[in-house]
Amino acid sequence: MYVISLGSINMDLVVRTPRFANPGETLVGLDFYTAPGGKGANQAVSAGKLGVDALMFGRIGDDFFGTNLLKNLRENNVGIDGVKTDDTLPTGTALITVDNNAENTIIIIPGSNGAVGDAEIKDLIPFLQKADVLMLQLEIPLDTVMAAAKLAKENGVKVLLDPAPARELPDELLQLCDFITPNETEAQILTGIKVNDPTDAKKAAEILLKRGAQAVIVKMSSQGSYYYDGSREILFPAYKVDAVDTVAAGDAFNGGFAAAFSEGKTIEEILKWANACGALSTTKPGAQPSMPSREELITFMKGNPR
Repeated sequence: MYVISLGSINMDLVVRTPRFANPGETLVGLDFYTAPGGKGANQAVSAGKLGVDALMFGRIGDDFFGTNLLKNLRENNVGIDGVKTDDTLPTGTALITVDNNAENTIIIIPGSNGAVGDAEIKDLIPFLQKADVLMLQLEIPLDTVMAAAKLAKENGVKVLLDPAPARELPDELLQLCDFITPNETEAQILTGIKVNDPTDAKKAAEILLKRGAQAVIVKMSSQGSYYYDGSREILFPAYKVDAVDTVAAGDAFNGGFAAAFSEGKTIEEILKWANACGALSTTKPGAQPSMPSREELITFMKGNPR
């Protein structure tokens, strides 16, 4: 059994600055680097580095970035049979600014990610028969996300949706979600509830449940994560770490969640893995390079019991 991620594959172009620039302002940056990214690939790598079998489905361009992204997926225990090369569109990129508070802004240029569609769905079909979880995000066309979620449900595969980048979603998609993992901003866009604390998170979760989701996990940064499925309620406190870069922390969370779920762990253990992965990812720069290994995760959790 394994986990599948269908989604974006990007090369991240990262600039570190003391603070974010104001409109019309020029700042002198502190550092620049490139790193493999894309929410779909990030989540696949997060699961793969934890030692579970992970498969990536998506699209790259026939270019330097694409070649290096494929190499990185292979090196991080992610199967790439589901990754197509597009000879008409470039590999997706993300322009990321990270400030001295480890906060970030991101601009995405979809490139070949915007063409992920029927061909990838067709390729996905035979692999769903032995999958535990399908991880989905919103950096590829929404119609493709919905088609994949329907296929997963037809094959008895759990659907884990990260509703990012933030946008309104149809009830039809929410009804296909076994788990949906919005952060505070995404929860507000989906429900109209401004999430400041666990009480607000429950209100938002209740709305998403009424719209069809089976379980909601609201990621609340320093306040931890809040789980609610209509009968069971869990507030998992955040791990305290020295954050240097919050890019892809949510992706690390989802990859850890999927990996723990695929191993048959309890929801408490699943949340423990997810929160620990998210926290650890903030202690290193970059998206995929920051994803913890299984050894790092186990050592961290032993040293920080919950």
